[in-house]
Amino acid sequence: MNKKEPFFHIVKRDALPWYQSVGVRAIAIVLALVLCGILTTITTGIDPIEVYKSIFAGAFGTERKTWITLQNLSILLLIALALTPAFKMKFWNIGGEGQVLIGGLAAGACMICLGDKLPNPVLIPVMVLASIAAGAFWGFIPAFFKAKWNTNETLSTLMMNYIATQLVAFYTIVWEVPKGSGKIGIINQNSNAGWLPQIFGSKYLLSIVVAVVVTLLMYIYLNYSKHGYEISVVGESENTAKYVGIKVEKVIVRTMILSGAICGLAGLLLVGGINHTITTTLAGGQGFTGVLVSWMAKFNPLTMVFSSFLIIFMDRGAGEISTAFGLNHSYADILTGIILFFIIGCEFFISYKLQFRKKAEKEVQ
Repeated sequence: MNKKEPFFHIVKRDALPWYQSVGVRAIAIVLALVLCGILTTITTGIDPIEVYKSIFAGAFGTERKTWITLQNLSILLLIALALTPAFKMKFWNIGGEGQVLIGGLAAGACMICLGDKLPNPVLIPVMVLASIAAGAFWGFIPAFFKAKWNTNETLSTLMMNYIATQLVAFYTIVWEVPKGSGKIGIINQNSNAGWLPQIFGSKYLLSIVVAVVVTLLMYIYLNYSKHGYEISVVGESENTAKYVGIKVEKVIVRTMILSGAICGLAGLLLVGGINHTITTTLAGGQGFTGVLVSWMAKFNPLTMVFSSFLIIFMDRGAGEISTAFGLNHSYADILTGIILFFIIGCEFFISYKLQFRKKAEKEVQ
């Protein structure tokens, strides 16, 4: 009795040219927008074109909205860049949220404890060093245990998020202003001690410039440095890395220190340059969103600019939908989820193809 062959096989395809992969993603976005439009018309009766206009207005409707969109983009991009070296090494760093928080806490501590003791030209470098060191230390802890005893890095980095959150919550009560308010408020509002400098008089530019510089440096680091090569080899196979003389434990620790340090830098920008305060929601979930950005870009720092832009664009537009049409934020999140689902799903068709039975038989003949 002949065994019946399946109607189709899933076959890994050769690498597509960049323009074809971009085309597949563009088609996915168009299909997602069409589905969102149909869903909007059926459920709310609102013209979907007006919804799309509202999304654009939420991100770029005014000059201020445009700057805020770019600023949010820069912070998300920084966090995604921080997570990328670890992910490329197949070290699943889910602790970006905590590493940002602890970096922000270090910056806030310097502003509160040293703001009236040091001049700004001295205080700001101290804040930079403290934030980067705090984030690096928060990345070092799970990396050390992974390298030493092969612990599960997903769990350890995740648990470090909760520890960082509770530390911030504790010091929020210690430093609360006024007492009993449960929040710190704007730090050094009168003296501006520890507030990061503005570039060309704009409070938005600093984080954007930092993100551009880190993006370029990370691209060079991962693609043209010895460390980047070692990260790639460890990610492909630890046994191969050991065989060619790479010290895997050293690479793990070094890479996670770098990852945590960049997250700490993001925390510094949030506290010292943007919010001028510290709360448990400082990172706003971007430590987890950065994971999505990094994966969507396939660990390419330059491509991350576009994936970060898409997510921030949709997030900013979602708020505008809620305001303009009186819909709750959940509806906007549904539209965002549909678009992201299509974008993530199209990666399957970029990496694989369906080979149907008749076609496969002809190739055999």
